[in-house]
Order: sequence, then C-alpha cells, then structure tokens
Amino acid sequence: MSRSAKPKSPQGESHPPARHGWVRPAGETVLGEAGHAFARAGFADATLLLRWTAIAGAEIARIARPVRWQDGPEGATLTLKCEAGAIVFLQHQTRELTERLNAYLGRGRINRLKLVAGKLERKPEVPPHPAPSTGWVAETPDLPGALERLAGARKRLKTSRP
Repeated sequence: MSRSAKPKSPQGESHPPARHGWVRPAGETVLGEAGHAFARAGFADATLLLRWTAIAGAEIARIARPVRWQDGPEGATLTLKCEAGAIVFLQHQTRELTERLNAYLGRGRINRLKLVAGKLERKPEVPPHPAPSTGWVAETPDLPGALERLAGARKRLKTSRP
C-alpha cells in the first residue's frame, strides 16, 4: 500500500492550510468592528439594535432608539434616546414596550426603561419606485409585435415537446 502525500494532524485528520490575506465576508469585518462599539454601550448582542423597528413597532422606533444596556441584579435597564416631546407619550407606553422587549429577549430580562431626551438622526426615506408613464407601450411601437412573436414561439415550443 502507498502512503498519502498529505501530512496528517496528530488526530489523524487533515486540515486545510491557513489562508492568509484572503478576502473575508463583509459581515464578519463589520460586525467585528461594530462589536466593540456595541460592547461599550453594554449590548452583548446586536440583534436588539438591528431589529428594533420590528420589536418596538414602527411608531415607537420612529421616536426612540436604544443607546445603552445595563445589567442589574433584578434585570437590565435599557436606556432609550427619545425626541423631547415623545417622552410623555413613551412613559405611558413603558409597560407595553417592556412586555414586547421581554417577549423577544426572554422573560424578565428587562426590568426598567430609562428615557433620555435627545435629537434623533432621521433615516433617509427611500424614494418610491418610479412608475412608467401611461403611454410606455405606445412609445415603443415594436413592443406589441415583439410580445406577440414571443407568445407564438412559446406556444410552438409547448406543442413540439412530447
């Protein structure tokens, strides 16, 4: 019998060689760099920040954003940065918002919400998709003929198959 030319590790398994200088997925790099900023703010996991709109709801996400997480013996305190006029509204919504957050994160995870007034950066709104003009078919005179030829070719193809 011949021996394999590949060197084996002590466990008997061969491992691929280390790939130095290879391109990595952008997500690895971004989350690695952003992870330090999240950790400084107390967020061990970034999913709360990334899914804030889905968890809190669009109305609350528009006027408040999480900025700090502090673990405590009774549960965590989540600090929310809010528009100044929205603090009164959010004080009435704290119980419902805490229930939503605990439903997502786990029962009893958040004990208290701390509301801090501040100016929120507005996310740029996505422009609506431009609709074609009403006469777009008339502007391309050969389009109806091309569509008819395509339909005829498809019918012929279907009938010629066994």
